[in-house]
Amino acid sequence: MKQTMLIALLFLCALATFAGVKVQNLTSPNGKLTVAVTTDGQTLKWEVKSGHVQVLMPSAIQAVVDGKPVVSGQGSVAKRQQVQSSFAAPVFYRQQVDDNYGLLVMKFQKGTTVEFRAYDDGAAYRIVPGQKGAHVVDGETAEFRFAGDYQAFIPYVNDLRQGERYSFSFESYYDEQRLSAMFPDSLAITPFCVCLPEGKKAVVMDCGVEDYPGMMVKKGDGASLVADFAPWVLEQGVVGRGLNMIATKRAPYIAKHDGNSPLPWRAVVVTDNDAQLLNCDMAMRLAPACRLSDTSWIRPGKVAWDWWNNTNVWGVDFESGMNTTTYKYYIDFAQKNGLEYIIIDEGWSGRESLTEDLNPAIDLKELVAYGRSRNVGIILWSSWRNMIGNDALDGTEAMERYMKHYSDMGIKGFKVDFFDRDDQQVVRSAWRMAECAARHHLLLDYHGLKPIGVHRVFPNVLNYEGVKGLENSKWEPRVGDGPEHDQPRYDVTIPYLRMLCGPLDYTPGAMDNATRDNFFGNNNHPMSQGTRCHQVAMYVVFHAPLQMLADSPTKYMREQETTDFIRQIPTTFDESVALCGELGEYVALARRKGSTWYVAAMTNWTPRTLVLDLSFLSPGSHQADIFCDGVNAQRSKEAMDYRHSQQTVSASDGLTVRLAPGGGWAAIIR
Repeated sequence: MKQTMLIALLFLCALATFAGVKVQNLTSPNGKLTVAVTTDGQTLKWEVKSGHVQVLMPSAIQAVVDGKPVVSGQGSVAKRQQVQSSFAAPVFYRQQVDDNYGLLVMKFQKGTTVEFRAYDDGAAYRIVPGQKGAHVVDGETAEFRFAGDYQAFIPYVNDLRQGERYSFSFESYYDEQRLSAMFPDSLAITPFCVCLPEGKKAVVMDCGVEDYPGMMVKKGDGASLVADFAPWVLEQGVVGRGLNMIATKRAPYIAKHDGNSPLPWRAVVVTDNDAQLLNCDMAMRLAPACRLSDTSWIRPGKVAWDWWNNTNVWGVDFESGMNTTTYKYYIDFAQKNGLEYIIIDEGWSGRESLTEDLNPAIDLKELVAYGRSRNVGIILWSSWRNMIGNDALDGTEAMERYMKHYSDMGIKGFKVDFFDRDDQQVVRSAWRMAECAARHHLLLDYHGLKPIGVHRVFPNVLNYEGVKGLENSKWEPRVGDGPEHDQPRYDVTIPYLRMLCGPLDYTPGAMDNATRDNFFGNNNHPMSQGTRCHQVAMYVVFHAPLQMLADSPTKYMREQETTDFIRQIPTTFDESVALCGELGEYVALARRKGSTWYVAAMTNWTPRTLVLDLSFLSPGSHQADIFCDGVNAQRSKEAMDYRHSQQTVSASDGLTVRLAPGGGWAAIIR
């Protein structure tokens, strides 16, 4: 009898507990992806399913402001609807972005709301504290709990500046490990990919990061990730040849916050097959809307770049280097090959100023006039520290002064380097810099910072680095019989992951190319891993509105046939189609500008044959101008071997593409 009463009591307790839990369900437009939001008065959690696959188990959501949790109480539904919208994307790989989702807004005590969105290809939420006035965000809880110990592609934080935990360039190769094998003391950046059952992928990322630190992740309990944020900086100092400014003292909180502003989005992209990741616009959808009424002055294009090739030119009657004559040579090369810009990288300015102690061998005013007469603009390099006038607190006065000065001179933009942090002060600075540059009609290329959404709001921010790009080949060591890092595998991983959050300044275009057994790092005369066509294909595959030609102008003139092909490929497009691919294995994409299609494929060190579906073409016959790996491209010293041919194709064709080890393929179809 006592046992029966105990069972009944436990049952009643369970019912009472369940009765205290509220569940709200949200569905994506196609009904396939679902989000369940649960509250019990103490904890808010969300879970995500895609079809029959559990993407996220119930995962906690919370922020602590002024010492108190802001998501409290049972919560109630403030809004629920299906949204269908779109917006123009003036500097992107498609003209218009569709933004269709299921919306659920939950309201909690003291005006806090949490907004959830369910897209066909993922889900996201953000917290809006809803408290007037200035506040301190002590911390934020963002969990991502997975149902199993799945394999993951993990971009660990490494190469810390002076050992400071949150000072990092956002450049990581991917460790391929199970979630349980993650290093518990290490941070990882996002996007972070988890391989789910049925071939699905889940990619964790943050989006629309404005006036708030970026999100890193670390190992949680079981098969989970938890968010980590760089704390507010109290003191900072200069390191790294005077280039870096890192935190030397941090606060016990992560942000100072206007309580009415939303926190950034926490998102998980979910796809049925890897190719869908190549065409996902989640980061653009979740960024704030464009704040420029006129974007017509923004001119994307290609750039002749000096740093990677160490200004090494030959066959000339002057001594090459950082001098006016050399940069006139770069301008002449750019004009001849239809390039919009040249970059003058580190070395033109003083160590402590952008207007004092300038390199006397470079006459900027003369170069601006020379470039203007040839329709070639000049972009200047700057460290972030110099651009903000070495100001530890704000820096807006310095950037205003510098940008006005160089805009008035006729400079077209800045490549701002060595951010190497994404705490709130740096993120705030990047947004202010973008707004200031836009007022002065200047383009920006951010290095040492991953995309944070500012490029939708201010489309004059064309590129971000935050990628293990071609520069790494200059110092890549050999280990055993080959290079330490597998660059071709990385090259066919980043289109699925790193490129999800925004454009990437990989700086392709190496004209000296090597197979694995013949590659070695060389700072003054660098080469690339993989074939010539692997490099050419990057101009289609890698999204970069400001795309570099990294090698020497002399080499491009030596390899004029390749240069003539590259110069025809735009840097922004009207439409993009993901053809096929597998994360870390290979990738194939098609992009349209006007009536012309640009198609490319790349592979890792595994040779393969693909058959590309050309159904994206309009009816009728089309002419394809094709660059493909030569028959000897796999031989130890012949990775530069390619074949240039023409072929008639149609929408009903299946076009056969053969890729050498570390190979590539590209076509221009008219």
